Amino acid sequence: MGFPNSPLLIKGGIVLIDPNSGAVQRIIALQYNPDTLSRTLQVQGVGEKANPSEALRLKGPAIETFKVDAEIDATDQLEVSDQTAVQVGLYPQLAALETLIYPASTDLISNNNLASAGTLEIIPMEKPLTLFIWSRNRIVPVRLTDFSVTEEAFDPTLNPIRAKVSLGMRVLSVDDLGFDSQGGNLFMAYLMQKEQLASMAPAAALSALGINSIP
Repeated sequence: MGFPNSPLLIKGGIVLIDPNSGAVQRIIALQYNPDTLSRTLQVQGVGEKANPSEALRLKGPAIETFKVDAEIDATDQLEVSDQTAVQVGLYPQLAALETLIYPASTDLISNNNLASAGTLEIIPMEKPLTLFIWSRNRIVPVRLTDFSVTEEAFDPTLNPIRAKVSLGMRVLSVDDLGFDSQGGNLFMAYLMQKEQLASMAPAAALSALGINSIP
């Protein structure tokens, strides 16, 4: 029996949406939240050789990247004889993540048919917009930049039953998506959320830095 006063565990995950309508196409929740989430932010300044009057100017939003290492384990499903886990282990969960960075097979076939028919210009294949969600304060459009899987345990038929997945993601800003797109709107909401949280941080006094005034 669960404890009625236990806090609800919110999971991080990835959501795929239609880039035009915003309709949700798929939700992938992480089985276990990683213990750490690494972020880097690269400043988009005007450059080292810029005019001194432009030294404080920014060309656009910082380039932000996320890195998470997630664990996936089929032990609980195997204990209750879940038929999918018994038959193929973790393959479905891994495939759901891996297909994020593959074009659809139908698109590949269609483009091959167009090329065979002599079509000179073939539009690159478009994927759904990927959102990385880590609480209501972080709902960001991203592009997966790197992906690695370490399969650590297998069942008797060599289906993976325990694995670690490392995901690298780059935040897509209005520089990438534009202001009038669904993804651009989500990025601006994310940026404004940052600004709102920053306004909640307590202000320090100059005396805390050991000075009374700025020279």
